[in-house]
This record gives sequence, C-alpha cells and structure tokens, in this order.
Amino acid sequence: MRVQTSLLGLLLLVTACSQPTEPAQTTPPSPQPTATVETEPADEDLSTPPIGRATQATRQANTEFGAQLALDEPTDVADAERGFLAALQTDAIRNDKGDIVWQINAYDFLEGTAPATVNPSLWRQSRLAAHHGLFEVTEGIYQVRGYDLAVMSIVRGETGWIVIDPLLTKETAAASLQLVNDTLGARPVSAVLFTHSHADHFGGARGVIDPERAIPIIAPDGFSASAVSENLLAGSHMARRSSFMFGNDLLRSATGHVGSGLGPGLANGTVGLVLPTEEIPAPGATRIIDGVTFEFMDAKNTEAPAEFVFYLPEFKALCTSEVATATFHNALTLRGAKARDTLHWSKVIDDMLVRYANRAEVVFASHHWPTWGADNVRDYLRQQRDIYRYTHDQALRLANSGATGHEIANTVEAPDFSSETFHVRDYYGTLNHNLKAVYQFYFGWWDGVPANYHLLPPEQRAAKQVAAMGGIESALQHGKEAFAAGDYRWAADVLNQIVFTAPENSEARDWLAAAYEQIGFQSESGAWRSYYLSAAQELREGRKQEATDLANADFIAAVPTLDLFDALATRYTPGSIEEAPYVLAFSFTDTAEQITVEVGAETAFPRLGAPKGEPLATFETTRETFDRMILGQASPQMLVLRGKLKISGKRGAVQDFFGALETPDPTFNIIEP
Repeated sequence: MRVQTSLLGLLLLVTACSQPTEPAQTTPPSPQPTATVETEPADEDLSTPPIGRATQATRQANTEFGAQLALDEPTDVADAERGFLAALQTDAIRNDKGDIVWQINAYDFLEGTAPATVNPSLWRQSRLAAHHGLFEVTEGIYQVRGYDLAVMSIVRGETGWIVIDPLLTKETAAASLQLVNDTLGARPVSAVLFTHSHADHFGGARGVIDPERAIPIIAPDGFSASAVSENLLAGSHMARRSSFMFGNDLLRSATGHVGSGLGPGLANGTVGLVLPTEEIPAPGATRIIDGVTFEFMDAKNTEAPAEFVFYLPEFKALCTSEVATATFHNALTLRGAKARDTLHWSKVIDDMLVRYANRAEVVFASHHWPTWGADNVRDYLRQQRDIYRYTHDQALRLANSGATGHEIANTVEAPDFSSETFHVRDYYGTLNHNLKAVYQFYFGWWDGVPANYHLLPPEQRAAKQVAAMGGIESALQHGKEAFAAGDYRWAADVLNQIVFTAPENSEARDWLAAAYEQIGFQSESGAWRSYYLSAAQELREGRKQEATDLANADFIAAVPTLDLFDALATRYTPGSIEEAPYVLAFSFTDTAEQITVEVGAETAFPRLGAPKGEPLATFETTRETFDRMILGQASPQMLVLRGKLKISGKRGAVQDFFGALETPDPTFNIIEP
C-alpha cells in the first residue's frame, strides 16, 4: 500500500529548528537600532566564491540603504519595551521528551550595530521582535511575545483568562500561560479566541485548554473549513517552500536566520487543532465573553481566508489580528497560496479606521508590539490602509498601460511615507512581490507576451541558453564577472542556468550559492533573506533528506472526510489501474458517512454519499480507524484481522486503488532540476 502516511504534514507549515546557544537571559534584550554597518577591509579576493561574508558591494549597498532611513528613531524601541513584566527564566521550552521546542536565547546575538551581512533595517526589526516575555498592553490586557512566530494575547475576564491566539505549538502556549499565571496570579482559562485560520494562531490550543473544562472557543466565520483546507491539497509543495521561507535549517546568526520580519521564527513543537464552539458570522457581531464585551468585525479574505478583528470598549483597545501589523504583509506568500485581494484588504482597514479610530487608545495585533495613543492609532491604521491601496492602484495603473508584472515590480517605487513609517516596510511581504501578486490576482501568471506563453521546461531552456552563451565554461565566466561587478541578480540568473543544465558542476553551484547569499545579506525582508540563504546552504550541503513529520490524530480528525478523499485523489497516478473504471464505496460507521470513489483510468473522483449502483468493493470501518491507517499507526492487514476493517466484494480493487496513490517527496528539488 502506498497511502501517504504523514498526510497531516501536508496541512501545516514545517516548523523551524531551534538552535541551542548560550544560557538564557531573564530580561528582554534592549536593542538600540542604528544605521551604522560594520566595515571590513577594502581589499577582497573574489577568485573563489566567498562564504559567510559580505562583499564590498554588499557592504556598500547595506550602508547606503541604512543611510536613507531614520533607524535611530526611538518610538518602536519604546513601544517594544513598554509594559515589560517578566520573562521565562529557563534556557529553553521543551516537549515531553525533553527535546527543545524553543531556545530562549537563540536571538541574543542581535546586539550592537548591524553587521555587514544583514540589511540594517531588517536588523532593527529583528532586534525589536526579539524582545521576549510578558508585557502589559493596558490594565487587563497582556501579551506574551518572543517565544514563537506569533504573540499570545490575554484579557482578564470576570472569572479567568481569555486567551487570544495560543501560538503554533502546545509547548510554547503552555509555557506562555504559565508565565502569565506565575506573574499575574493563577486563573483558569475561561475562553479561547482564534483570530484567523493560520496554524501559528491556533496550533497551540492544547497547551492552554483544560480538557476537563468546557469553555467557549471563538473563531471567525469559515474558520473550521479554512484551517484544514488552505494547505491540504497543495500542502506538500507549501511545506517544502516554507522551510526555505522561514529558514528552518539555518543557524540563528548574523550570517544565517535573524528573524522572519513578522516575528522571530517558528517553534518546533506539537501542533494541533481544537475546533471552535462558535464561529462569529459575517459581517460581525457583539459577544459578552466572561464579562468582557467583544465587538467583532469580519475581515475574511484579507491576510487569511477566515479572519476577524475586534474592539474591546471597556479597554478602548482594538485588536487588528494579522490584518495590520508592524510590517507590510504578503499579498502572495513565498510558501505559495492564493493571491490575496489588496483592494479588499485596504477597505477592511479603512472600515476599522472609520469605526474605531476615534474610540481606540491602543491597538494590538497577532504579531509585534502595540501602538498607544489615539493619534498614533489613527496614523497607524491610515498608513497600513494606504500601503495596500497604493500597491493595488499603482499595479493596475501601469498594467492598464501595458506593463507586465515584472516590469511593474521594477518600476514602482516605495511611497514617501514608508521612509519614515517602519511598520509599512518590507520586513515580511515586499512591495516588489506584492505588486506582482496584484498583477497575478487580476491577470494570472502570463504576462501577455506570446514567447512566454509556452516556454520550454526549465532544464531544456537552461541547456539551450547555456549553449547560446558559448557553453558551460563561457557561461560560468560570464556569471563570475557579473558577481565580481556586484550584479548578483544577473549572476544568479546566469549561474542558475548552468546548475539546471549541469547540476553536478560544483563550481557553478558554489558561485550560485555565493550570489544567493549576497542577495540574502542585502534583503530587508526576513522571508527573502531566509529563502536565499536556505537556497545557498542547500547548494553547498545538499538537500535535507528527512522532512519534519507533523502528523497527529488531533489534527487529522478535524479534516472533513470528503476533503480527505479529495487530498488522496491528488495523489492518483493516471494509467496505473488496468481494470478501471470501477466504483468503490467507503462506509464510516461512527460518523454515518459514505464516500463513493469513481476510479477511472485518469482520475479518482470522490463524492459524498452511497453509490447509485453496485460497487466493485466496499471498505467499511470507523473514521477514527481510517485516520490511524492514514497516519501509518495501523496496517490494513492488521485492522482486518482485528475486525476493525471489513472489505467486501473484490478486495484487490481497494488494494489497487491505494496502491495507485503516489507518495510525494517532501524534500523535492527546488534549486536544481
């Protein structure tokens, strides 16, 4: 049987690996960002590809970049430090086996001035995000920051803590809640809110929920479907690219991962899913939760398919979830997803501005630090709105005059206000790739040029281009000359053609890795930096052969049965079953569900309900048992022997169907053919 045995790993982002370093400090770091970049000797030898050091061109680029920005502006530093109460006084957050889930001091290297190997603006952002501990937002509202990609917010209710976004893993969530109880006094969790359908905001729910205590679990409209479906069908591809985007295998260092721009990094723990007891219907509603008034506003199809924001009138506090944070976000994430509607996104923020800007005295989000003061709240919302609207409108202005996505991305300059307003800068999403995302949202992948509509496959095209440049040696010399000139984008383009032509060519691989590394060193976006540096590391060291396995029964049980079969159908190999077509019936006795699968020569089409005619075979079990089989926790043969699984009719037809399901390689090639 070739059933994918770690299907859950396709549902979520692959988590990051924490890197043990020095003993933990018990107070948050106090970064004082500066535009200064460390200098290095003027003479450099580029006869061999540099590794782990910034070239003169990169040093100059980072120096000039930092000089354009007021990186010494103290407001963000004050806001990131404000309200600090306590930090975890341990070296690491660990799981039940003692494995490290989060290394407390992993980002302690973020001290002093920006090194030449890091864009000084990203260094500033990373230092601010590295503040860790429990912070007071306002009396009765608190945040735990710096122990995962996201932050966990806590509201004091009448009887207990209302937990908002319990992080990615149960271990980091439990440690954060313990810090709250130890510092503010122990109270039970009286409610949990998931602001949206991304795993770093609900995956740790098991760490804060007492299974013996029934509490309300509130989520936005469409959460249950979105939480399991967004990454389900295309999860293998997303997970592989996510490992590059979040720098899972990079050391936390000045030449490696310094932060994602959205937060420090991803924890490496246990991800689960607790389904909500209520989804707030669109366009929103008011609820009293443990004595606290929540005015919910629907924000779906902005940063996530299911999302809400809310206002707390008793606290004069607005939670913008991940719709507005201290960075320009992704209209199309590097891990891959559907392009997001930046026009709608800007209008949702404008709606917040109209409804709440004259009422709110503090705004806090699912990432980063809060903003205080009514005037600052209004400015924050207006500038967040404007960066998405500017990107949308400028992309269409140029597109409607015939510009392509890449031309638009290389033409539109950042708005003037972004030079003084750090929370709209390219720390996670970027203007460059968001402009291309707007083009894709409206026009698709094709730029309208006939020659680009039916291009040769990358390997064939690369071989012909290298031949046109005079062969590998000539192309390699051209790439090296481009590198020496500091033209790393062009060097990467040329050298990539050689690697796709002759992936065994070590010299081309080394020079391509060097080009990627310098681009990463110059990137303001944490996601861009991690992607380029991960590519460089893989070119030098080879692919990691084992992917992180996130499979657990808690999550897969939440996947609707038809969605699960749709996912299996994407693994079906055409032409692999000689007897097709035929019909299989799957009956689940515990959920009273029936799934019909029409097995054809080219497709396997699942449908909810019993077959109209007589199936060739019937597969009868419980959904729980089927989940165990999918997770590789029990073999079909053993289940049959134990009476947990009954197959009637032509048993071989069921076996053939599962045998035709291809198991994807979770470590497939990205940076080579």
